[in-house]
Amino acid sequence: MRKIYFDNNATTPVHPEVRKAIEPFLSDQFGNPSSIHWAGRDVRKGIEDARQEIASFFGSQPLEVVFTSSGTESDNLAIKGIAYRQGNAGKHIITSQVEHPAVMNACRFLETQGFRVTYVPVNRYGIVEPDTVREALNRETILVSIMYANNETGSVMAIPEIGTIARDAGVIMHTDAVQAAGKIPIDFGQLPVDMLTFSGHKVNALKGAGGLIVRKGIEIEAMSHGGHQERGRRGGTENVVGIIAMGKSFKRLGTGMADEVAEVLRLRTKFEKGLFARIPELVLNGHPTRRLPNTVNISFRFVEGEAMLLNLDMMGIACSSGSACTSGSLEPSPILLVMGADPTDAQGALRFSLGWGNTDADVEYAIDAVETVVSKLRALSPLYPSTKEAKAR
Repeated sequence: MRKIYFDNNATTPVHPEVRKAIEPFLSDQFGNPSSIHWAGRDVRKGIEDARQEIASFFGSQPLEVVFTSSGTESDNLAIKGIAYRQGNAGKHIITSQVEHPAVMNACRFLETQGFRVTYVPVNRYGIVEPDTVREALNRETILVSIMYANNETGSVMAIPEIGTIARDAGVIMHTDAVQAAGKIPIDFGQLPVDMLTFSGHKVNALKGAGGLIVRKGIEIEAMSHGGHQERGRRGGTENVVGIIAMGKSFKRLGTGMADEVAEVLRLRTKFEKGLFARIPELVLNGHPTRRLPNTVNISFRFVEGEAMLLNLDMMGIACSSGSACTSGSLEPSPILLVMGADPTDAQGALRFSLGWGNTDADVEYAIDAVETVVSKLRALSPLYPSTKEAKAR
């Protein structure tokens, strides 16, 4: 059976250059990076080289990069690290209704600890309007956390504008850029943002490694207490292999991202146009242009998304009915619902996210497969209008 991977927003395959880069750290370079002897020094150099590569990619200073185990840990460190630090002027946090569960659930936890959280709405494209953030600010606001791009729809937020609003109000600004990093240009040095989350396994590196860029001068409370690692901001022996992999991935993207993104966008456009040309009754979820170049979320009307997912899986196509971190739920995507999507249409939504390694042949096979599955399931659906009814409408 042919296998097509269109779920790169969930995770990505490891790039061959990354595999090659980590090989020495799986054999000869095994030391603890905190050790001062030869075995530790070589590994420490590898970590610091990776930190430099990542800082160079994002336009930050190396010492602003804090390594963690994941995007989720980075989001928690950012949000709780600000919430629990000494000297805050209040206990109010602003975030959006379409955040990743890592941000959403961190904020919900803080609500049980006496913090007040405002969840600003989004427009019909799933984008936060900057004015809603401005209107939500008050004298007790200590943090604004808005994702750079949505993991389900790919819609890109107005982070420069929102960050400027927060900065003018003297409020710390955090953005979860896990999905955006490596897909659209990000210059932390120029952005009015104080903290930025990234992750390795979304950029063809390894699972189990992520990071938080914390602008110089911003104090955060550590969430993991232990050793001196990461300048006391995140204790615990570093995930050396995961960090080396991230460093290599971001170094590779530093020189090749533009060409890679252009190719992925070309393939996504071909795929999207092919579906809309051959299958009726489709709804695009997300902004038509202000969207990640690899992502398309479509509602296939009169079809259950889970049924489509299973049928496409049997044909070798991997895609998603929503965030991988909310899989297992049979309810319509909360993200689509807060965008104002029809609940029935939202149940028929699938997310296709392309990436490095996909080809024209993949796209052509996938278009054929999706058309076949939709036709099959609509023929069984009592909701789908017959040919005569469709002509009469």
